Amino acid sequence: MALDEMAPATDNTGAQDMQRGVARATGVLALGNISSRILGLVREIVLSNLFGATAAVDAFNVAIVVPKGLYDLLIGGHVNGAIVPVLSEIVALKGRDELWRVVAVLLSLMTAAMTLLVLLIELAAPLVIRVVAGGLDADTQALAALLLRVTSPALIFMSLFAILSGALYALRVYTWPAFGTAVFNGAIVTVTLLLAPAPEFQVGWSPLGAQWTIARPANGIVVVAFGWLVGSIAYVALQLPGLRGAPRRVRAWLTLHWRHPAIRQIGLLYVPVMFSLVMDTLVIRPFSYNLASRTGAGSVAYMNWATTLIQFPQGLVATAISIAILPTLSRQAALIMAGDDPALNLRAFRDTLGLGLRLAITLILPATIGLLALAVPIVDLLFEHGAFTAADTQITAAALRWYLIGLPFAAVDLLLVYAFYARQDTLTPALVGLLSLTVYMIIAVALVGRFGLFSLMIADSAKHIVHALISGGLLARRMNGLSDQRLTLTMIKSGAAAAALGVCAWGLLAALEPILGAGGLIHEMALVLICGGVSGAVFLAVAVILEIEEWRWLGGLIRRRLKS
Repeated sequence: MALDEMAPATDNTGAQDMQRGVARATGVLALGNISSRILGLVREIVLSNLFGATAAVDAFNVAIVVPKGLYDLLIGGHVNGAIVPVLSEIVALKGRDELWRVVAVLLSLMTAAMTLLVLLIELAAPLVIRVVAGGLDADTQALAALLLRVTSPALIFMSLFAILSGALYALRVYTWPAFGTAVFNGAIVTVTLLLAPAPEFQVGWSPLGAQWTIARPANGIVVVAFGWLVGSIAYVALQLPGLRGAPRRVRAWLTLHWRHPAIRQIGLLYVPVMFSLVMDTLVIRPFSYNLASRTGAGSVAYMNWATTLIQFPQGLVATAISIAILPTLSRQAALIMAGDDPALNLRAFRDTLGLGLRLAITLILPATIGLLALAVPIVDLLFEHGAFTAADTQITAAALRWYLIGLPFAAVDLLLVYAFYARQDTLTPALVGLLSLTVYMIIAVALVGRFGLFSLMIADSAKHIVHALISGGLLARRMNGLSDQRLTLTMIKSGAAAAALGVCAWGLLAALEPILGAGGLIHEMALVLICGGVSGAVFLAVAVILEIEEWRWLGGLIRRRLKS
């Protein structure tokens, strides 16, 4: 189907412009996510190779959970839940000057609030660590407290990044925010490689005689924490070119006009988001880390490595598409609420969301099946070097596979949540989230005796399934359905093509693993590339045969882009 055939009958030109804009934004965000995820993998590879699945890595992971969790709670949830929808509405109805006035207020508020919070964390670091990860031994807790004091100032810079990126997204400027996390991860890798302490050779004894191992001092993990702080500063610095068109007072950002009506609007929208984030940050994350820390040494590290891998397709597909459509959805919703031809704008809203959902489905299903089939060789290729052992590979791959059950639901669910946010309804996703988090805790506790660490991954998948099904039903009801968006047909065709990919990947893996699986890095890379490349080609061939329209549309856009 050609591009114009995918456009709604009501306004072909407008729909085509929307689709091209979404495609361009998704491409930029996807490229940024690819860069970020690759450098994130490099960061984890460096961490696993230098320090292995050790208590030091557990201490580092616990230490960064605190600033990450507080960031998500206090400012990260504002960006897509409140800041982008409100700023997009301001741009649509009042213009850019008003946008920058609100941005100046937000920057001032966040700088003051986060500075105070960081001071409190510095004073109470040991207590915070005991609350977050009481299952760790005393030495590991002491190391985690030290690392927390190094990483906590990053909260200030992360908060500034959130506000600047929200403003740029509202203006539909995607490049600078898209590559922020890539710069963040790159800084961590650079600092770690430059400053990591030299390895120490240790000897142990076994029935087979002396065995030499390579280890690094546990306190050497401090350089990784320092890299985390440096990365957060680089995070903000990358956004500064986007401020070139802003008024001078925004570039200085100090303002005492904190009672702007938009701040109240953002605050009201954020109250329900904050409630669900409080549950996630202060209850679910400590619960997960405590439960994981009690299932064996290195379990927190296994959970984080598997999470890193699952976030690659999630960020590449769901996050990129969701952020790409959120400003457009928000502007369309603002025009509906303002009474500007509500029927036409509702149809445009449905078409934008439908396009995002179809793209997400057609991209996430093959990614899920491919990772499911090739989990072991991918983990082997990326992590099984240095201090990371074959046993670590098996555990990490198993955790990844349990996470993958919920990945397609998580991808679709993110777009549904953003659709609620665009309509300035944050209460509904918060209530659904509370229910799904309750499901997560019940399942994790019920299954931990039988499945150990993997009970957390099973519970996570169940959480995403529950959230997606309920959110989809509620949104469709409130919008009187999604009209003729062809979601069921897209799922059936994409599922069939993904199944063909899976069969091919498993068959090739069984045939080639005895030949290429144990021959070092080159053989591991060849195994993953051959199995992934051939099975991917099979998917595309079946997609062509089944006439999956989104793949043909994407291919046409790419061809036209290359010719231009």
